[in-house]
Amino acid sequence: MTIPADHASEINAPQRKDAERRALGVACGAHALHDGYTDLVYVMLPIWQSEFGLGFAALGLMKTVFSGTLAGFQIPAGFLAERFGAAAVLALGTALAGLGYVLAGFSDGVIFLIMALFVGGLGASTQHPLASSLIAHAFAGARSLKALGTYNFAGDIGKMTLPAAAALLIIVLPWRYAVMLLGGLGAVAALAIFLIMPRVRDDQPAPRKNESTAHAGGAARAYSFPLLLSVGVIDSATRMAFLTFLPFVLTAKGASLQTVGLALTLVFAGGAAGKLVCAFIGARIGAVATVWVTETITAVGIVALLPLPLGAALVLLPVVGVALNGTSSVLYGSVPDLVEPAWRQRAFSIFYTGTIGAGAVSPALYGLLGDAVGVPTALVVVAAIVLVTLPITLVLRPALVVRTS
Repeated sequence: MTIPADHASEINAPQRKDAERRALGVACGAHALHDGYTDLVYVMLPIWQSEFGLGFAALGLMKTVFSGTLAGFQIPAGFLAERFGAAAVLALGTALAGLGYVLAGFSDGVIFLIMALFVGGLGASTQHPLASSLIAHAFAGARSLKALGTYNFAGDIGKMTLPAAAALLIIVLPWRYAVMLLGGLGAVAALAIFLIMPRVRDDQPAPRKNESTAHAGGAARAYSFPLLLSVGVIDSATRMAFLTFLPFVLTAKGASLQTVGLALTLVFAGGAAGKLVCAFIGARIGAVATVWVTETITAVGIVALLPLPLGAALVLLPVVGVALNGTSSVLYGSVPDLVEPAWRQRAFSIFYTGTIGAGAVSPALYGLLGDAVGVPTALVVVAAIVLVTLPITLVLRPALVVRTS
């Protein structure tokens, strides 16, 4: 007997809702854990310096190994997921990310510790492209952008909770046991991901190697994804450059070390809220309009910080944080609009590689500029470069429709 279309839709609706809940839960959980592992390195650096007698160059190398491996292997992670399935690859990556910290707990020297961080970064490279693609497949339209914003926000929750948990554990446990315990969470999360993560199918056939790049993104939109990526690169570079220079700006205003810490907390808190709020705004007024608002506020806010007294600057910082980080949710959420479903996983891999890579190299490049012209002038340049994104988004407007809930 043939089931009427409307009745079939009613039957499938609960299954679809269940798949959406599982997709969002897996993606947010993976993002929180992986981003927590990434920032846990910062907590451990002073401990490793004392334990192994390291200099700052060696400590910097450790962070570079983890972050560089994370950024560099995202595209291969996307290829592996196309072959073996996103659930298996994301689960394996989560297990490896945790294993990296378990191995760090067994480390007896710098070389072994660096190898452990490489393993952790390798596992962490799977999360961004696969979890983002999972949400893009599970949700459609304005709901996709909102879901991606929620996913983006979850990463900031992990950045706050896992390092804080490590700091508390180290009070009662030796650091080796503490990181091994936290690393063991990766194995538990990996099993949950593999069992819970919904298996999604692309609406289009899988990409073939002999297809042209233009066709990969859709012939009518071949230019759109590279332009969106360029906006993401500028936005990420701006964010890291601003955070690099901010402590020096505040110190020049008479801020103490504790006040600088408070200022960074205000920026991060505003940024976490911005990732969630701006995604919902983008779903209401469109990606292009939202980017214009956030990038304009970012540029104006950066320049306004320079002449303000310390107290007023601290009041402004959460607003700057909202705009500074909020743009990223809108940009990530626009990726599904610009590529065919079969290419989303690969597109997210490329997008995250470009943006994370830009964030990694920009402090060094802008640092050279700061040495040459001074911090205030360098920040004015940073603000001016932010505004370059505005005409680029106008070119993107025809490809990015306004998605209303």
